[in-house]
Amino acid sequence: MCEVAGAELHIIHAWHSVPTARLRPFMRAELKRLGEELLAKGVRQVEEAGGRVADAHLVEGRAADEILHLAEEIGIGLVVIGSRGLGTVGRIALGSVSEGIVYHADCPVLVLRGGEDSWPPARVIFAHDGSEAARAAGDLAAVLCGRHGARGLVLHAYPQLPEVDTEGRKSDPRIADDELRHAEKALLGHAGELESRLGSRPQVRLVVGDAAFCLLEAAEEDAPERTLLTMGSRGLGAIGRMMLGSTSTKVLHAAKGPILVHPAPHDKA
Repeated sequence: MCEVAGAELHIIHAWHSVPTARLRPFMRAELKRLGEELLAKGVRQVEEAGGRVADAHLVEGRAADEILHLAEEIGIGLVVIGSRGLGTVGRIALGSVSEGIVYHADCPVLVLRGGEDSWPPARVIFAHDGSEAARAAGDLAAVLCGRHGARGLVLHAYPQLPEVDTEGRKSDPRIADDELRHAEKALLGHAGELESRLGSRPQVRLVVGDAAFCLLEAAEEDAPERTLLTMGSRGLGAIGRMMLGSTSTKVLHAAKGPILVHPAPHDKA
């Protein structure tokens, strides 16, 4: 992945000690030792696969906070993290490391899920909503997956069909057709832009329904564990996510394969 982008690779492992006073000195030393072993193992795995690690970082603290801090400190361009799968109840009560990073990172985040065979992906579904963040996510995903022959699908989901009673065109159903044709033209244009990076022209699809549901449903059509879902984050903020949910939140909860989320410009929600 780093070879494709010409980027440096940094590996980080964050460990967090327990607060029990009597066992704290022993547990802290043991957790630090285990952290060192895991970090060294990660470096070996990369090097055995032919990669090069620019630096390895062992930090103490809550994983999401420490990863975000390091990413900002050294100017990380992409965070890659595994998903441990707390389950729905665990995520609601505590939040997962991957969700915490996705919501607060100033750079794109790739959440690897689906097991060792999930990367490289066989398919990429590009969520298209016309936003700069979604376009940036798609561009990055196409670059990362282009050399692997992944098939692509650019998908735009309408929550509902465009209204047909706009002032001045009341009772004229052609407004819906005009809107859909305009959207389809935009999708075709985006697919054309992605073709040079992906190596093949993605299909395009317009659907009506909840964006997260439509993305997940499309992923289930073929090898969901090896389907990369890409999207931009619009940054609802903590309260908005709690009350309404966002597309990225819903997809992170339910996707079986990897997810790439790109933040909106200056989005620190």
